Amino acid sequence: MNVQVGNRIEMKKQHPCGCKNFLVLRIGMDFKIRCENCGREVMVARNKVEKNIKRILE
Repeated sequence: MNVQVGNRIEMKKQHPCGCKNFLVLRIGMDFKIRCENCGREVMVARNKVEKNIKRILE
């Protein structure tokens, strides 16, 4: 996947607040993503994020 820092991504599964859109803050072995609805930041393993991306919005 060609995901860059600053991209907005739509995930297959939603965050507990109900939002599926996230902003990519950091890329490495882990992705740091921020929920666009509640602002919660989460570190998630790279393979888990790449598997659950539905589409890249920007």
